[in-house]
Amino acid sequence: MENSMSWQDEYLALNYESPTGERLAYRLLSPKPFDPSKQYPVVLFFHGAGERGNDNSSQLRHCLEQFAKPANQEAFPCFVIAPQCPAEQQWVNMQILAYEGVEQRPEQPTANLRMAVEILEQICNTRNIDQNRVYVSGISMGGYATWDCLTRWPEKFAAAVPICGGGEGNTITPEIVRIPVWTFHSVDDPIVPVFRTREMVAAMQRANGNIRYTEYQDYGHNSWTPAYAEPELFPWLFSQQRRR
Repeated sequence: MENSMSWQDEYLALNYESPTGERLAYRLLSPKPFDPSKQYPVVLFFHGAGERGNDNSSQLRHCLEQFAKPANQEAFPCFVIAPQCPAEQQWVNMQILAYEGVEQRPEQPTANLRMAVEILEQICNTRNIDQNRVYVSGISMGGYATWDCLTRWPEKFAAAVPICGGGEGNTITPEIVRIPVWTFHSVDDPIVPVFRTREMVAAMQRANGNIRYTEYQDYGHNSWTPAYAEPELFPWLFSQQRRR
């Protein structure tokens, strides 16, 4: 009988409930084949605004197939956590579409972002996770979440890949600059303007941070497709180790 399982089925559908009763749906990819004697890296992936909802499925639409491909599972076996932000809410309460002015990051993270990090902590404490190879990535609204995670919890991450996102340059501290970041944006992005990433890159550069920036042409608000197709991305990401 032919196996009809799709790559989406590789991501187990789960639900998280916080100690205060809040809930967040997420998907979890596990290494395949799994060796219980080994420890594996984990990637926390944040989707964009178009994948919000409560179906615990739409967040798989972009990029996540790459991790599930057999060739990548063989070369870069890992856990992947993909939470889903509820409709009409955000990972980070910033004006991601704003074309002017300096964005100020809220003092506290959103409940959704906090729960995503709580899920990450839970997985790190209950699965075979290499604690020195914890990564965060995201696209668009999730690119903002990536920067926000990195700047709020720098002690957790070994590397970050924010794509067509942004943040507040003033959040780049000495704890952040030691973390390798490879960020991407397309210059003609009509949704999240490219200067949002450029601002974060400039802040990292001023602080002598470990920053790598790839700027595309003609991809509009879809720089995640070429970014996740970069042949160097996975080798770069999975080679990073947390610096103590």
